[in-house]
Amino acid sequence: MDFTLNDEQRMLEETAGRLVRDRYGFEQRRRHAAEPKGYGAAIWAMMAELGLPAVPFPERDGGFAGGGVELLVLHRQFGRGLTLEPYLASVVLGGGLLSRLGGEAQRDAVLPQAIAGETILALAYAEPAAGYDPFWIGTRAERAGDGWRISGAKSVVLHGDGAGRLLVTARTGGGTGDRDGISVFLVDPTQAGVGVRGYATIDGLRAAEVTLVGAAGELVGPEGGAAEALEATLAAGCVALCAEAVGAMEQACELTLDYLKTRQQFGAPIGRNQVLQHRMVDMRIALEQARSMAILAACSLELSPAERERRVSAAKALIGTAGRLVAEEAIQMHGGMGMTEEAAISHYAKRLVMIDHWLGDSDYHTARFAELPEAA
Repeated sequence: MDFTLNDEQRMLEETAGRLVRDRYGFEQRRRHAAEPKGYGAAIWAMMAELGLPAVPFPERDGGFAGGGVELLVLHRQFGRGLTLEPYLASVVLGGGLLSRLGGEAQRDAVLPQAIAGETILALAYAEPAAGYDPFWIGTRAERAGDGWRISGAKSVVLHGDGAGRLLVTARTGGGTGDRDGISVFLVDPTQAGVGVRGYATIDGLRAAEVTLVGAAGELVGPEGGAAEALEATLAAGCVALCAEAVGAMEQACELTLDYLKTRQQFGAPIGRNQVLQHRMVDMRIALEQARSMAILAACSLELSPAERERRVSAAKALIGTAGRLVAEEAIQMHGGMGMTEEAAISHYAKRLVMIDHWLGDSDYHTARFAELPEAA
């Protein structure tokens, strides 16, 4: 299989890489995090001006029809800079689900603003009692005249407190845990009946707990038939997270190697210690394994759902474990200073640990991989 990037993909990689190198140094990131929205508004506008949010959308929605490889290229660079902007939440998850399910009028009304960075979309699918299972849905929607009313609670909604539109999963049929009977609704979070409690996550992003009490929602896609599109959207999100983890691991390895070369003890760099050299090699091996699995997952988004889900779960499980190993070893070899807020390595470690938890951790995806049937 040829993994060489074509000219357009190399250009995309260079554009994103230059943006991160020039605008996302460690101190710049801290300033972006301190902004009211929790990310750099100017950087987000710059990403939109460069056309980056348009990359994964089909041409019919004003996008560039990018696939898994384009997601891999972009999010690897985002991982190297630990970017905070809502690309995953608004473009890959919220926008991705609306593009897959929405009618032409709904897509025309919302997606151009999302691609321009003017409206943030957030996918509210997880529930407090559901664990990582996206089909465990207790939130219910009922018809009310010509519309729908939704009641329930959603947890850890990525960038939910800054979203202009929420895409909310709710049950219009079936029992809790069934694939059938799941619907998706566009919800205005500013209306009465919607409560949004935002907070910062430990890796510096924003999330929210969302409560809905008879909130009005606009049905997106077929009633009760959203499971397949939801699964495909979460698979794309996993590919983005796997790529971001690879970028963060690359940077964590570089920071650690540089520290081992420069930190002096007893008149010599601590990197001369053979035990530390072996641990550094372990980190690099974990990185190379993660890179290979991220490529596998990125190249699997267009396969049949059965084969796609097995490969994505395998990648998410391995990369979650590899990321934790790199994070823990990097902190150990930096010593006490690696735990401080002022050290960049501590932020890479926190992000790697949290990437494992977003959209299902290693244990969840390992069990899921074992349960999913092999494709015929």
